[in-house]
Amino acid sequence: MATNWGNLLQDEQQLEELARQAVDRALAEGVLLRTSQEPTSSDVVSYAPFTLFPSLVPSALLEQAYAVQMDFNLLVDAVSQNAAFLEQTLASTIKRDDFTARLFDIHKQVLKEGIAQTVFLGLNRSDYMFQCSADGSPVLKQIEINTISASFGGLASRTPAVHRHVLSVLSKTKEAAKILSNNPSKGLALGIAKAWELYGSANALVLLIAQEKERNIFDQRAIENELLARNIHVIRRRFEAISEKGSLDQDRRLFVDGQEIAVVYFRDGYMPCQYSLQNWEARLLLERSCAVKCPDIATQLAGTKKVQQELSRAGMLEMLLPGQPEAVARLRATFAGLYSLDMGEEGDQAIAEALAAPSRFVLKPQREGGGNNLYGEEMVQALKRLKDTEERASYILMEKIEPEPFDNCLLRPGSPVQVVQCVSELGIFGVYVRQGKSLVMNKHVGHLLRTKAIEHADGGVAAGVAVLDNPYPV
Repeated sequence: MATNWGNLLQDEQQLEELARQAVDRALAEGVLLRTSQEPTSSDVVSYAPFTLFPSLVPSALLEQAYAVQMDFNLLVDAVSQNAAFLEQTLASTIKRDDFTARLFDIHKQVLKEGIAQTVFLGLNRSDYMFQCSADGSPVLKQIEINTISASFGGLASRTPAVHRHVLSVLSKTKEAAKILSNNPSKGLALGIAKAWELYGSANALVLLIAQEKERNIFDQRAIENELLARNIHVIRRRFEAISEKGSLDQDRRLFVDGQEIAVVYFRDGYMPCQYSLQNWEARLLLERSCAVKCPDIATQLAGTKKVQQELSRAGMLEMLLPGQPEAVARLRATFAGLYSLDMGEEGDQAIAEALAAPSRFVLKPQREGGGNNLYGEEMVQALKRLKDTEERASYILMEKIEPEPFDNCLLRPGSPVQVVQCVSELGIFGVYVRQGKSLVMNKHVGHLLRTKAIEHADGGVAAGVAVLDNPYPV
């Protein structure tokens, strides 16, 4: 896809002036992060990195990604309710991956005691890249689905105004009008509000489990503010505070500092380094309660890479979504090649193929948060080390998506304005609410486009590699 900003990217002086304008507008709109020097304080903040221009995205692929989101919501929900599928799928992984094993232990304990919660809430984000096919046309391929702490719904609602501003400064008002309005935080809050309402206690609060050092606080505040506008109050606590001040009554209702909690919204708890022994105990307490967890432990497990790989096996989607062939077809069309590394012939073959053609694959551990995947020579070294050990079962292999690069400027605090070759990743936010067995909400609520320079293989915005962007539909 040729960029139609081409001639604008040639004029260095103009780019620098535009960048100054764009940064000021971003600050005015609230496209903000705390600084890495002061991650616990909002006294000094900076703009969240973003692209100077919106990036071109084929309208058909944007529409396809939106159309399949409700199917992905149904699929994640179905996986989370299928204890046998989760146990079978993760059996090899939990032998070798301590983090997944600890999550799975809590899942088993909760099932044994009996699940107390009756309302279930999913806020997820399905991420895609545009694979360049043999005939040069782009194809939508899923990278992963995030079922816990899916972020940037707040900041993504504030960036369209910035790109409209840049195009308006250039007197491109017709182009500015093509930038899609987007407000994921409103939709995510709508899901939380529905779950809160179904919980059925007017004085109960929403508990946001927060990290100690949270640079991305303004993204979270956007959702808190939407809830407050509906008169739903949010308290922010760390895991440590839950183990000290949290308790369950005889009906397993959750109380923190003496206040009843209706919904627990995790913006922490997706990486091993976020758990101490005390934090694991706090997580168990939360999971045992009848509060609505977003996500509950089964839904977090449904978002693992190993589950993603198993879902791509023939017949799996049909088993999980019986009688829904259209949904199955829409889902399967987005799957990239995914390969198990379990011990045995199938895993051996996958490793042999990856060692023979390393540029075609990426090695993924069971981790969220960006910056974990292995490519190229690093992947080769890891596979050589892993290939005769059972530890390999804690990884999956995935076909490497090769999008067509394009030019843009990535604006970062303290970095010079320069044109670089980039690729984009499109995320669609999904929300569903289930009460007992009946689905009461299932919708897509907005998008997130992130763009990175092609030398950076992996990493989200918070991980410091990709920057915020907007799709310019073509």
